[in-house]
Amino acid sequence: MSKTLAVLILALAVGGVFAYGFFSDTPSLQPEREVASRPIQDPTNGYSSSDSCQACHPGQFASWHASYHHTMTQLATAESIVASFDGVQVNQVPGHPMRLERRGQELWAELDDPDWNGDGAAPPRVTRQVVMTTGSHHQQIYWYATGHGRLLGQLPAIRLVADNRWIPRRSAVMHPPNIPLVSESGSWNAVCVSCHTTQGKTALSTPWGTEPLFSQRIDTSATEFGVACESCHGPASGHIRANSSPARRYALHLMSRADSTMVQPLRLDARRSSEVCGQCHGLWEYYDEAAERDANVNGLPYRPGDVLTTTRFIVQPSTNSETPMMKRLLSEDVNFVRDIFWSDGMVRATGREYNGLIDSPCYKNAKDDQHRLTCFSCHSMHRTPTDQRTDAAWADDQLKPEALGNGACLTCHSAIAERLTAHTHHGPESSGSSCYNCHMPYTTYGLLKTIRSHQISSPSVQASLETGRPNGCNLCHLDKTHQWTADYLQRWYNTPQPASMSEDDRTASAALVALLKGDAGQRAIIAQAFGSPDAQRASGTNWMAPYVSLLLNDSYDAVRYIAARSLKTLPGFENFAFDFVGSENERAGNQRRALGMWRDLRDRQGRRGDPALLFNADGSFIADRIDRLSNQRNNRRVFYRE
Repeated sequence: MSKTLAVLILALAVGGVFAYGFFSDTPSLQPEREVASRPIQDPTNGYSSSDSCQACHPGQFASWHASYHHTMTQLATAESIVASFDGVQVNQVPGHPMRLERRGQELWAELDDPDWNGDGAAPPRVTRQVVMTTGSHHQQIYWYATGHGRLLGQLPAIRLVADNRWIPRRSAVMHPPNIPLVSESGSWNAVCVSCHTTQGKTALSTPWGTEPLFSQRIDTSATEFGVACESCHGPASGHIRANSSPARRYALHLMSRADSTMVQPLRLDARRSSEVCGQCHGLWEYYDEAAERDANVNGLPYRPGDVLTTTRFIVQPSTNSETPMMKRLLSEDVNFVRDIFWSDGMVRATGREYNGLIDSPCYKNAKDDQHRLTCFSCHSMHRTPTDQRTDAAWADDQLKPEALGNGACLTCHSAIAERLTAHTHHGPESSGSSCYNCHMPYTTYGLLKTIRSHQISSPSVQASLETGRPNGCNLCHLDKTHQWTADYLQRWYNTPQPASMSEDDRTASAALVALLKGDAGQRAIIAQAFGSPDAQRASGTNWMAPYVSLLLNDSYDAVRYIAARSLKTLPGFENFAFDFVGSENERAGNQRRALGMWRDLRDRQGRRGDPALLFNADGSFIADRIDRLSNQRNNRRVFYRE
């Protein structure tokens, strides 16, 4: 017997051990199917779990296990949580403080009952076991057993991973101020389960929202918690049965033949492969109530390799805004589109990268599949052996090594590669020569930060004026006007001047106009841009602090958080203490303190007297103009569905 064949036979034998250990992460010795207090992991309908993949695919299993897809949902254990539960009191919650404790291997919380409906009376205290978590990269959310079947409730505070602190739940999202808090009980069962697990089934006794949750029977389950192997490759039971023969497995490996019993996304055509990612990283809706009821019972019907639009309506305002389906959705919720898209249909809320991809010319206008932009043009679901980064570095965005620079773009745009500086009009090492910075700027918001748009487009002042979306030029050159950008785009690329432009757009920094006049989403984007090292190098920093400090008392928690983070990147403010969820009086006092610090630093750092920065020649503020722009602020409700 050959050594290779012996290894394959051994792997097959060991595979049964790994499959048996599927429920080994369960904190209790109780069999998973007998757990009644939370959703369970229960492979059905041909699914088998990632543990059944490990023996034969150890490298792929290891890189997936190191990814944040793996930890998207976990059972709450001392090992999986990023926060301490050792007798901790959490004050950052509405009402009375929340108290956390460990009872052996179990995690418990005492809190005001979020589901209390006592007509103004103070809610009673309840003690609940924390049983599951969502997230582990930027934030971690904690879910507790409500005592009503497998229905989960959410703790009123979440953990910011990088900051190592608790914050109120509503402060973690772009949430309009002065809107009452609502209970999050059932949110995981009805919403999160679809994309934060593998083949999740809501299993409510009646459709979501039609009856009170606590009067329903709830039996939520998933093949596996987290986004696991079968999310992308499809159900594996048939693959395991077919490869139970060592001879067949040996033949497949020896001859490098494709295995028809399993879906390999990279072998699908460009549209189908991207839909594998789009099943979760896209905004969609059910076609009708019957489809929603079926998914509630059986899980979503999409399988990798299917045509995604067969079973769901992909929201694409640039092309289907006039369809009967879209009109129905808008009649049911007037904010359905505006909460997630800019007015021209470009995505502005994170988690919908697929919607951006399919609106990109590199996807729509490709001459063939070989040249079509896909999710896999930039991202890799498994770290390759030649990738010299650590697992943690790769897992941050799961970018392919060549996508860390211009490689992913220049593969197709080879002519530009030969004349990069002539095309970008920036030095080859400049951030202005990054394809991403010009064609995929940070105009999408989510999770207290901005990310790249994921829709390929060219800088356009006209689009910025029409939609309010900042362009790549003015996100780096924060001290420049829209007119300045329009002039350079015309000179370099023969881009027509905008049809009309206001006096402010001609003469005031585009970033400051957005900061002073924009809605909360625009203010968040500009606040983060002020913290960009590239923007600071291009624009100078000695004028930024007073404007960033204006946002320290913004009405939106998320804007305040980003502004404080950016302020600390400016010279002299590295140790600036600011609590973005402090009282309004505290925030206002710290805002004044930041302005005073800037005035002290200004004399040493030098004054800017640029009219575009709303300074007089002597460095004093053009106060009446700042007041006028501030009074024109767009105070519309901004509520991203993150």
